[in-house]
Amino acid sequence: MRSSNSALAMLFAVALAMACTSALAQNSPQDFVSPHNAARAAVGVGPVSWDNTVAAYAQNYANQRAADCQLVHSGGPYGENIFWGSGRDYTAADAVNAWVSEKQDYDYNSNKCAPNKVCGHYTQVVWRSSTAIGCGRVRCNSGAIFIICNYKPPGNYVGQRPY
Repeated sequence: MRSSNSALAMLFAVALAMACTSALAQNSPQDFVSPHNAARAAVGVGPVSWDNTVAAYAQNYANQRAADCQLVHSGGPYGENIFWGSGRDYTAADAVNAWVSEKQDYDYNSNKCAPNKVCGHYTQVVWRSSTAIGCGRVRCNSGAIFIICNYKPPGNYVGQRPY
């Protein structure tokens, strides 16, 4: 009986470790950087790299949002995109893909969003002069997920094109 319980405990520990590794693997720095760089490459913009200082800022702010999970910007020194989702375990790719999906609502020729549409998250993702990012993710007390990416230097200046 004892070896059966030990084997079961060991199996549980391995399964838990794999689940944790899988969750972390979907939210690593590279999991944020890769979809950013794919979107940037699609419009001929150079890549961004991960910045640990910017990431610490982003994670600190995400931690502050854990209590209420509200979509409120930090007001900090960086460009910023924020994401909120509930009902499943949203990942880095989910957030970046949501921001990039706004591409369809951005008109490069007029440098404006389509009427009644939002596209500023997309333009920040592809902002040519933003060369470093740092992101944070937290499971809120409500169970929802809050994700933030900050951009250095910031973008989305009125009257300027992202690329």
